[in-house]
Amino acid sequence: MSACGSKEVDATPTFSVELAQTLAIVTFSSALTQTAMAMPTNTSTPTLTPSPTSTVTLAITKTPGAPVGPGAGIVPTSSCYSMAFVSDVTIPDNTNMKPGQKFTKTWRVRNNGICAWESGFKFNFIGGDAMGGITLTLDKAVNPGAETELSVAMTAPNTSGSIRGNWRMANATGTNFGDEVYVLIVVSGSASITSTSTATGVPVPATATPTATETPTETSEP
Repeated sequence: MSACGSKEVDATPTFSVELAQTLAIVTFSSALTQTAMAMPTNTSTPTLTPSPTSTVTLAITKTPGAPVGPGAGIVPTSSCYSMAFVSDVTIPDNTNMKPGQKFTKTWRVRNNGICAWESGFKFNFIGGDAMGGITLTLDKAVNPGAETELSVAMTAPNTSGSIRGNWRMANATGTNFGDEVYVLIVVSGSASITSTSTATGVPVPATATPTATETPTETSEP
């Protein structure tokens, strides 16, 4: 029976170097896959948007009695004063005058600067013929943008021809500023004769002149 039957013998696998390398690679790849699955998924980090910066607004407190309006709060300097000529109110250019004739010249001007003209500013004669005019001192302030009239009493000189006098505004330190204005007259003819009266104001009576003298007739005595 032993000769008719056969007995299978279990084959023993051959362990080679190539097989060992293959098993090592498979094991290493499997370990990498499991490690990757165990690691948390990368989550994008949110970008922080800065909140708007608060702006601090300083409140301006007005001091009682502080100036208001155009030029308020500006520290006066020589450059902030200005004057502009507007028109001749009286005595336009080349007005005819007699020698010694009295008149009042008036200019209209505007404060076109950024500072007020203060009380005490002076309107001065600066050249030509003053014609008896004297410095005019402002008795009140003139605010920026405001207009005012400047009047000076004068007397025409005895010299014939065109006579001109130049005037200008000056600040408290005596510095002139703004437009130069002038008066221009033409003097001709002779001075006006002004009648006079006695100290009492009583007119002097006219003196009568006789037209003929009568001679009395003499009579003879008997």
